[in-house]
Amino acid sequence: MDITQLGDRILSGDRRALARAITLVESRRADHRVDATELLERLARAGRQALRIGLSGTPGVGKSTFIESFGMMLVGQGLRVAVLAVDPSSARSGGSILGDKTRMERLSRESNAFIRPSPSQSHLGGVARRTREAVALCEAAGFDVVLIETVGVGQSETVVSELSDLFLLLLAPAGGDELQGVKRGIMEMADIILVNKADGPLKPVATRTCADYAGALRLLRKRPQDPEHFPKALTVSAVEEHGLAEAWAEMQALVEWRKAQGHWQDNRAAQARFWFGQEVRHALLARLETPQARAEMDRLATAAAVGDMTPASAAEQMLAYLKVN
Repeated sequence: MDITQLGDRILSGDRRALARAITLVESRRADHRVDATELLERLARAGRQALRIGLSGTPGVGKSTFIESFGMMLVGQGLRVAVLAVDPSSARSGGSILGDKTRMERLSRESNAFIRPSPSQSHLGGVARRTREAVALCEAAGFDVVLIETVGVGQSETVVSELSDLFLLLLAPAGGDELQGVKRGIMEMADIILVNKADGPLKPVATRTCADYAGALRLLRKRPQDPEHFPKALTVSAVEEHGLAEAWAEMQALVEWRKAQGHWQDNRAAQARFWFGQEVRHALLARLETPQARAEMDRLATAAAVGDMTPASAAEQMLAYLKVN
């Protein structure tokens, strides 16, 4: 693979090259990892940045419908939009449906939109193992907004906040009591809470739910990266496309304030530090996957199972083995 040529095609906005590059960075092969690292280093020199928007919510809340309506609105304003949708993988077979592109039929036909579903595989936190690199590739390809849709796993799904500039949380009307709004975890990570399905008979319920969450947000400790009245709760209807323009205006206002106050770059620097630590941890865990390490793990695990040594002492011996080897 000619990495230089692939990089040039991505910088020119070639969507086929972008899709091929994402496949490359998602590969686990050692030679592909070398090529992916070289490609990302080359593209980073271009210095391109996009607005990264992470989007989470419970399954069935309408994340894909919202992304399509929201994405169509942004495309209509002349912006280029990339969607990275993370699909849950089966714990039994390891497979994924990857059907998000089918859900976004209108957006997938737009020339200024790019949709890429990826399997979560065994990675926890709602995003795929290489979503961060896929975001960097979309930025290099010249997209203005990158939407990162998580699998929708619940309140522990906070990793997406470590690779986005804005974190949106989609909630359904009458989804719970006001106490849900002050629970730690995903709720306190959100920059804007959007109560979806505010249409038809659910509209009054959505309005009350939004008021409940707005009241709950006022009880949370104020974060330094938030201006007055943020984080806030808003109602939207992805089906009727109501409230999308207002939500986008609030996002833009928050981004401009953070850039003016220096929080934008501070956040990206903190994220780079976080992912550096993650790469080191994954590299250390990969050392356990060699045949020799697996054999030693099996030997020590058996010794712990039959009571010849405690699990703690067996772990210490395994760590000593890794240090030597």
